[in-house]
Formats: sequence, C-alpha cells, structure tokens
Amino acid sequence: MRFARYGARGQERPAILDDEGRLRDLSGVVPDLAGEVLAKLPRVNPEALPLVEGAPRLGVPVAGVGKIVGIGLNYSDHAAELGAAPPEEPVVFLKAVTALNGPNDPVILPRGAQKGDWEVELGIVIGTRATYVTEAEALRHVAGYTIVNDVSERALQLEGSGQWTKGKSCDSFAPVGPWLVTPDELRDVQALDLVTEVNGARMQTGCTSRMIFGVAEIVAYLSTIMTLEPGDIIATGTPPGVGMGHRPQRFLKPGDEMVLRITGLGEQRTQVQSGG
Repeated sequence: MRFARYGARGQERPAILDDEGRLRDLSGVVPDLAGEVLAKLPRVNPEALPLVEGAPRLGVPVAGVGKIVGIGLNYSDHAAELGAAPPEEPVVFLKAVTALNGPNDPVILPRGAQKGDWEVELGIVIGTRATYVTEAEALRHVAGYTIVNDVSERALQLEGSGQWTKGKSCDSFAPVGPWLVTPDELRDVQALDLVTEVNGARMQTGCTSRMIFGVAEIVAYLSTIMTLEPGDIIATGTPPGVGMGHRPQRFLKPGDEMVLRITGLGEQRTQVQSGG
C-alpha cells in the first residue's frame, strides 16, 4: 500500500492512495503515520475513505522522525566516479531532523552556499524497534520505503574542518516522499531504478542492485551501533551522477528544478531557492 501525509507544514493528515493514485483521508482510521502505527500499517479499502479534493501539499510521509541516518559511498559506481575505494564497512553519518522537507517543497541553499548538490537515495523507514538484529531478521523491522534527496553542500561537507553532518543538515536538505510504500508493493528492493534530472537533463541513473551494502545488511549493521526506532529514516546512498562527480563539476543554483524518481516510489519535484 502507498501512504502519504498532506496539508500545511505542521498540520499534515495521514492518507492512503487508491488504485487511481488519488489521496484518501486516513485520519478517521489512525491519528498519524507515526510510532506504533508504523508497526502495523492499516489494511483498508481506500475506496471506503473520504476523497481528498484538489492537489494539497504533500509532507514527509512519516511523522515523529527521531533521526535520519545516512550511508555514504554505498554504490560501487558512485565510489568509482569519485575515485574512492569501496568501503569495507558502511560509512555512517547523521542528518539533522530540522532538514526534513516535503517532497515538493523548495530546497533552500544556505547563506554563502557554493556547492549545493543532489543525491537521489532509497529511504528505509523503520517500523519496529531494532537492536542487535540479524540480517535474516532485519527486514521485519522495516515499515516501508520512500525517496530521500540527501541534498549536500559540498564546501561545508568536505572543505572545512569537522564532519560530513554540517554539509548535510541545512534546513530543507532532506526532502522525503512523496509516499511511504509497504514492502509488499515492491518485487525486489535490490532491483529499483533511480533517476535524478536537473532542469530536464538527466544527471543520475542507477539501480539498487549496485549497492555495496544492501538494505538488510544496513539495518542489521546500524542496529549494532544504535537502536533504530519507529519513524527513523535511513538514506542508503546514492548512485553516480552527483554534481561533484561531473566533469566539469555542476552545482545547484537558485531557479534550478530537481526531479527524482525511484521505481514504485513515485517522484519528487523541487525548486531551488536562495536563503541569503
């Protein structure tokens, strides 16, 4: 099933998509797509629910996000484009939850930004608490999947002192959605195509089959480092074609439009704006 949240920022309501892709209000069934609800997402007939009229804003499709965990250099062909050796274990970083953004909300470059970059990523949404789980158990803790744009400011990330987090956590740098898609909707989570276009030009083309560490391995590995809670989002890495990897390099500027797609997970369409 495909779930979403719609409405003004901070006032989103839960919804489910019907067979025609229309939003149906789910607030009479669950208070929100958060917490214990994620452990057992409702199985309902969308046609029996109220139709959401018009084209409302879509928010992040899960509420109560406690943390956003990023995995770096997780596609063999992306590591190659950057001239980096494939990591021997997952590269882990965090993005601030204040970076969360609706899938079509503007991405705001911070003051003084020089090297804003795009990164289409498969997002894992945790459904039940996971601590020291095995790979065989890992997928039982997943509520569903979504699209994450791990927007990055490369000068902040790589050219100063400190950790990657500061180049990953600017406000609006984590567009998520449009949908939370349950695992049964996807034939094989390790065979999904990923695409990024900027101003209509293809920038990224990839497939989750090129992940160095797959979904189950990532969830199991992280659960040995930190407890994963319902609503936590894991961004699993990006395929080749990021702006930093182009020759010459290509970075975001105000007025650009990013379009991101992943098989079965829908589309994001965001405009880039200046924050300063």
